[in-house]
Amino acid sequence: MLPKFDPTDQKACLSLLEDLTTNVKQIQDSILEAILSRNARTEYVSGFLNGQVDKQSFKNNVPVVTYEDIRPFIDRIANGEPSDLICDRPISVLLTSSGTSGGVPKLIPLTTEDLEQRMSFSSLYAPLLNKHIDGLSEGKSLIFYFVTRESKTANGLMVRTMVTSFLKSVKPTSSFLWDRLHISPHVITTCADTTQSMYCQLLCGLLERDNVARLGAPFASSFLKVIKFLEDHWPEFCSNIRTGHLSDWITDPQCVSGIGKFLTAPDPELASLIEQECSQTSWEAIVRRLWPKAKCIETIITGTMAQYIPLLEFYSGGLPLTSSFYGSSECFMGVNFNPLCKPCDVSYTIISCMGYFEFLEVEKDHQEAGHDPTAKPVVVDLVDVKIGHDYEPVVTTFSGLYRYRVGDVLRATGFYNNAPHFRFVGRQKVVLSIDMDKTYEEDLLKAVTNAKRLLEPHDLMLMDFTSRVDSSSFPGHYVLYWELGSKVKDSRLEPNSDVMEECCFTVEESLDAVYRKGRKNDKNIGPLEIKVVKPGAFDKLMNFFLSRGSSVSQYKTPRSVTIEEAWKILEANVESEFLSRKIPSWELHELHSGR
Repeated sequence: MLPKFDPTDQKACLSLLEDLTTNVKQIQDSILEAILSRNARTEYVSGFLNGQVDKQSFKNNVPVVTYEDIRPFIDRIANGEPSDLICDRPISVLLTSSGTSGGVPKLIPLTTEDLEQRMSFSSLYAPLLNKHIDGLSEGKSLIFYFVTRESKTANGLMVRTMVTSFLKSVKPTSSFLWDRLHISPHVITTCADTTQSMYCQLLCGLLERDNVARLGAPFASSFLKVIKFLEDHWPEFCSNIRTGHLSDWITDPQCVSGIGKFLTAPDPELASLIEQECSQTSWEAIVRRLWPKAKCIETIITGTMAQYIPLLEFYSGGLPLTSSFYGSSECFMGVNFNPLCKPCDVSYTIISCMGYFEFLEVEKDHQEAGHDPTAKPVVVDLVDVKIGHDYEPVVTTFSGLYRYRVGDVLRATGFYNNAPHFRFVGRQKVVLSIDMDKTYEEDLLKAVTNAKRLLEPHDLMLMDFTSRVDSSSFPGHYVLYWELGSKVKDSRLEPNSDVMEECCFTVEESLDAVYRKGRKNDKNIGPLEIKVVKPGAFDKLMNFFLSRGSSVSQYKTPRSVTIEEAWKILEANVESEFLSRKIPSWELHELHSGR
């Protein structure tokens, strides 16, 4: 468990981080011992260990599992059976994962104690940011959070997202501590109406523009959604500020009371300044222009979020992009000890006290000579990972997860003291496959990144994308849905057919040898297709997934859509279609070289 510390004592926090990354093996062994000792009598643990709680018995007898393996236990707790099926402490909430991460929503058990640990984990990182970024503590944070609808199980157990649990855990009596650090009052961030909450958080940020030291959101995609909302509503913000009157459609009592502390009188000078910036032809550097004292944008920009880096850089005007944490609904795991590094160099150092961490070696391609397909996957301890190798985290937590596969793919990039740090690669999941080809999330993202560079000379930007396999005819083929934007405001989006066909070819040429062999030699894969959709199509896609229980704060655009209702939303918004007109290259030796 995380030792107690004073979050206002920067020196003590930094010293604690040094300790947690130095005495890694000892801390990890003590964490496992504590988890097993406390939970030895639970039905799940006793069924495998029968009272033995030593490390070797744990590794020999407790299986590495996926969500489907433990789902029966979680379902039983949700239906009213006691928490001691899996955990010695009461489960206080079931966290819902993003409905678009891994394909299906999951219910992850969490105790009050573990939630408090995660909140402390967040506080521990602030001094590290302050150490690297001068002046960050001189203002407040404008971080856009949103709660989502919550529900209860049959026996009254709360079902929430992690962000909602975090926000709702701040009690009204202590919300003044939140308001001391954040621009938007806590009462606004917990408003259940996402649109009203977003409007009022932005309005607070504009009214307090000179007091904003950093901006951000949990994910890059949600921050860009806020910027798009600002682009659509800035005249209304200016009107509110100019008149000192809040728009009549803002009716939520929490929003009305929260904004009342800021919108106290007309301010035509500020309204004119905002109008001058927002009415310019280009929105390049709009964040820095509207918030001139901001020091950074803090948001997750790794994994699938990396595709949004060019857009963030376009809007930010050179502000550093800091990607602070690595974690999931299952467990908070790591921090970025070098917050000012380039986005492509972000790695997260595992904090050894947040759970017991093992790593399952990932071999995505089995084309190397001598590979044994029947070999059992290797699971190693935190201190035994090898630099350059890919792993899937396997976590054991205080909230009832034991040797649980998280589903992410991490690449070990080095060590900070004795704690390894990892680059987030993506999800351990094939997103597209027609025949023998298997295109992973990482591969698809790299291919699209190569192709979208062809748009830059034409002042076009890729705003978002997803994909699917179209098997309605033979041979089947990959379909990419692209939403484009322009660097020049109000200009017409007319992608050149030659450019778009070249984008199709570039994607294909960037995919692996198995795909290209299927296209060129075996002819069992058809030409790749890019369908350009109307502006706002991906908002409609997001709204579809929000209606199924996802939250704005945790939503990530799925890199492939398999649900018919979802891809039909995109099909209904297609404006133009382009096919690859060339055959990608392929040579026999590539299958053995790993290209």
